[in-house]
Formats: sequence, structure tokens, C-alpha cells
Amino acid sequence: MHTAKALCGIAALFFSAAALAGDLPDPSRTPGALNPDVTQENIHQTVCVKGWTKTVRPPAYYTNKLKKIQIREYGYADTRPSDYEEDHLVPLSVGGNPTDPNNLWPQPRNSEWGADKKDQLEFALYKAVCRGEMSLADARNAFRTNWIAAYKSYGYFLRKYSHGNGE
Repeated sequence: MHTAKALCGIAALFFSAAALAGDLPDPSRTPGALNPDVTQENIHQTVCVKGWTKTVRPPAYYTNKLKKIQIREYGYADTRPSDYEEDHLVPLSVGGNPTDPNNLWPQPRNSEWGADKKDQLEFALYKAVCRGEMSLADARNAFRTNWIAAYKSYGYFLRKYSHGNGE
């Protein structure tokens, strides 16, 4: 009986990890890239200025074309572009590079860990950076390493800044 429970537990962890892996970008394809124009010293002249991300966001024709290419490169079974958001791994709101393909990936929309959850974390960490509650480097690192783990770790900021979009 204990062996069966243990095997069920291991299987649940395996399938949970497999689902999680599909919600994160492949780090060899999308490691994240930073905008060299954004530093801790100038955040109040760049990312923390209302509307700043609109000044650096790439045009839709660029991201739509890249999304189609990357969906193929990622080998997704679902190849409908509308099922993905071409997302900046390191958000523009914390100084992610706007156009570097190393910072853009086709993020699945229809998932527990889809674009909406990442948007919540983006907004929360953006607010924390601009209010001096977190360093720019720590926010960037949270996205570059594992944004889902960061989502689970930064519950305080998520509750404090519970709405909006950080990009």
C-alpha cells in the first residue's frame, strides 16, 4: 500500500514538473536579454515613467513574424499563433530588451501558468522596483531564472499590487 502511494506521489510530481516545463521558455532559446539603456540609477527616468514601455515596445509586425518562427523552433504541437503571446521573458517594465529574440518567446495562453499570471508578476515587481522595495537586478533575475518560482515566492508583492499589467 505504501509503495502504491509513493508511486502515485512520484507520478504526480513528474506530471506536475512536465506541465511546468512547458510553461517556461527553453533557456537555450530564450535566456532573456536586458536593455542596456536601463540601469538601477536611471529607473526614474526610464521604466518608472508612466508610458515609457510604449516608447520601446517593438511593432506588432515584428513580434508576430518572430512568434510564427519561434512556434516552429520550439516544436509546439499547437501551431496557432493566437494561442500564444509573444512575450518578453524579462519584461520591458524592468528593463528587458525590447527586440532581442533571446528575450522574446511564444508563451502559451491556455495554461495555468499562462500570460495572465506572468502579467500579474510583472506588474507587482515593476511596482516594487519603482518604489525601492526591490532592486532592478533582483526583478530581472526573477524572470530570467524561473518566473513561476518567482510568482510563488513573491506573494507579498502580488497581494500588495494585485492588479494591472507591468509591461
